[in-house]
Amino acid sequence: MTAREFERIYMKQYMPLCMYALRITEDMSMAQDVVQNSFMRIWDMIREGYEIKALEKYMFMTVRNAALQQLRCDSRYLPISEDEGDVSEEEIDTAERDARLWKAIDAMPPRRREIFLMSKRDGMTYSAIAEELGLSVKTVENQLAKATSSLRANPRILTFILPFF
Repeated sequence: MTAREFERIYMKQYMPLCMYALRITEDMSMAQDVVQNSFMRIWDMIREGYEIKALEKYMFMTVRNAALQQLRCDSRYLPISEDEGDVSEEEIDTAERDARLWKAIDAMPPRRREIFLMSKRDGMTYSAIAEELGLSVKTVENQLAKATSSLRANPRILTFILPFF
């Protein structure tokens, strides 16, 4: 495998792997570190001549194991037990779906994204959002309608039921 091919895989899998690691660690910074370190380990193995047949699944297993190991070493966390077995296709699909969703949310205009997250992630009411941001309730409603519409119009997002709705 060439460095260029590995870079393409990195660009495609980085965000889904981060979403997967985030589900385990519940800490985005830790999840990103785990994924970065996992990619480095896998690249070192490839450079040493190891052939990895199911690279995507191997990446998810490597990230899972590294995330669990990181949690075990971090004194802020209680001891955890490691689930035995493979990473399921469902776990991979969920991580990829989450990555697509967050990419679509990140593509929203900043104010619309802020309003959307305050409503859906933080559970704030329209009036509370309007008050905090100094907007009218109608503006908040319009921005949320546009945000929802843009997510529903995205064919890659429509392949699953949005967890926010």
